Amino acid sequence: MSAQKPVFKRVLLKLSGEALSGEKGSGLDFDVVTDVCRRIKECADLGVQIAIVVGGGNFWRGRSSGEMDRTRADHMGMLATTINSLALQDAFEQLDVDARVLTAIEMREVAEPFTKSRAVTHLNEGKIVIFGCGTGCPFFSTDTAAALRAAEIGADVIFKATNVDGVYDSDPKKNPDAKKFDKLTHHDVLSLNLNVMDMTAASLCQDNGIKILVFSMKDPDNIKKAMLGENIGTLVE
Repeated sequence: MSAQKPVFKRVLLKLSGEALSGEKGSGLDFDVVTDVCRRIKECADLGVQIAIVVGGGNFWRGRSSGEMDRTRADHMGMLATTINSLALQDAFEQLDVDARVLTAIEMREVAEPFTKSRAVTHLNEGKIVIFGCGTGCPFFSTDTAAALRAAEIGADVIFKATNVDGVYDSDPKKNPDAKKFDKLTHHDVLSLNLNVMDMTAASLCQDNGIKILVFSMKDPDNIKKAMLGENIGTLVE
């Protein structure tokens, strides 16, 4: 296989908000944001069409909102994802990459409203598309948003960039004997209740035959390695 020949044509990259905060643990580290975008640009330069769903946990986690109304807490989380989406867009533009933010909640002065046709048009024109506001509905995670958008745009695979290097049968931070899986089926993920995505997202991927590749973002080069089909992380298919 050529070192510069990608194995995927259209990829949905799921980034956690925390991945953009670096060592700070919250907020944005713009050096980290720029570095992540630079690695994604290298993949786009290979001709891969790239869409991104980013979480908002570096600003707000609705699950930690205590007695707050869940719907309102989730709406705050959606706004947090938009902050991250705009930060990514700005970093891409500073790297001379055309990137567009599409949001599930309409905010025309800030970003374009999401439609499938608009997203696919941008991708076909070589633009990087960043989806903000999750699904636009409370009670659904950004993992579910990633699965939904991947299905809508016909992505070949979801790349889930996390803090661990794949999927394990138990938490490797707590269990030094945890076993890492190289490959799994969607059925395995659901029946064994493995922590790949939440069950709604995993079920949506199974129903639509969407592959999921889980790998670590600690080495940003992993994004390009995954695009080139190198054996990293855990593949769910």
